[in-house]
Amino acid sequence: MAVETSPTVTLLRTEFETVLARWLKAQAREGVKRTDLVSARETERQSRDLLTALAAAMENAAVDDGFDLAKPAWDSVRQTLEEITESRTQRGVSAGEMGWFIASIKQPVFDLLRPILADTPQAFTEEIWNTTRVIDQIVLQAVEYLVQKREAVIERQQAEMTEVSAPVVKIWDRIVTVPLIGTLDSFRAQAVMENLLDSIVQWEAEVAIIDITGVSTVDTLVAQHLLKTAAAVRLMGAECVICGISPKIAQTIVNLGVELPNIITRVDLQSGLAYAFERIGVSAKER
Repeated sequence: MAVETSPTVTLLRTEFETVLARWLKAQAREGVKRTDLVSARETERQSRDLLTALAAAMENAAVDDGFDLAKPAWDSVRQTLEEITESRTQRGVSAGEMGWFIASIKQPVFDLLRPILADTPQAFTEEIWNTTRVIDQIVLQAVEYLVQKREAVIERQQAEMTEVSAPVVKIWDRIVTVPLIGTLDSFRAQAVMENLLDSIVQWEAEVAIIDITGVSTVDTLVAQHLLKTAAAVRLMGAECVICGISPKIAQTIVNLGVELPNIITRVDLQSGLAYAFERIGVSAKER
């Protein structure tokens, strides 16, 4: 069924450049034209692309009670919106600024519609409502895209930081170590185990040293992760040495009732290395 052409669609078709120019001025007036983050040329291009997609979609899709931004007719709008959001997320544009960037199109559209529908106030009111519904849904979609992309960036950065904060170092043939500094939570402890097991296979290690000298506190879950890591290392055919357990952590482990059966512990990294060299049969002269 053909969609009835609305006054807004006619306006966008016949006065496209005027609407675009006024929209850009509205962005500047509302303080969302972030020339410090997005260049004026890029802002104009993004605005033109979104307005073009919007005009095309409104010609072929319902904007009344049957409006649904998820329908195929709005694919180009969603695609353009996602591309703009991706670009602006990387530039550090906030969710509020992204929302106002789109919402600022309302005033120029309504100002241009007012004289066209001056003799039919009811039609003007209905057109304002329908257009507002469309723009508001696009704003919400843009904010949702931005939040998703921000969360993806945070997760990626967290994964990268975890990988950097749990490096596995080959310090001798068949000996690897993981020096840990800072807070050791369950997520990081899991990353330590995964990185350590991969490195044992990669370097054919026989001894894996976990140095927790720089770790201030541990909880029950972290202690359990250390036990699981040691057990996993043994299953890989290597031996796990935990060194650098501070008096405070030792007391915590005892108070938590966590036992460390069959796990080699040493007071510091130096004694841990001495044990590892002895374990693989390297004498002091060979070191």
